[in-house]
Amino acid sequence: MKERVEAALEKIRPFLKADGGDVRVLEVTDDMIVRLELLGACESCPMSHMTMKAGIEEVIKRDIPEIKGVVAVNTATV
Repeated sequence: MKERVEAALEKIRPFLKADGGDVRVLEVTDDMIVRLELLGACESCPMSHMTMKAGIEEVIKRDIPEIKGVVAVNTATV
């Protein structure tokens, strides 16, 4: 499952990197929650919540419908 998440992230990763950021998959839990770590500029960006919901989570859920949620562990984003 983690490989499928990584493949989905490759669709949005170039946009994150263009702004000096990136994301790392920490785990996919048994209840199908993806736990991520925002890296670089994404970690402290005030728009990280929007990036998570409208970008990262949307891409992952579209490509892998069984994923129930995406959480960044190093921000307040849920």
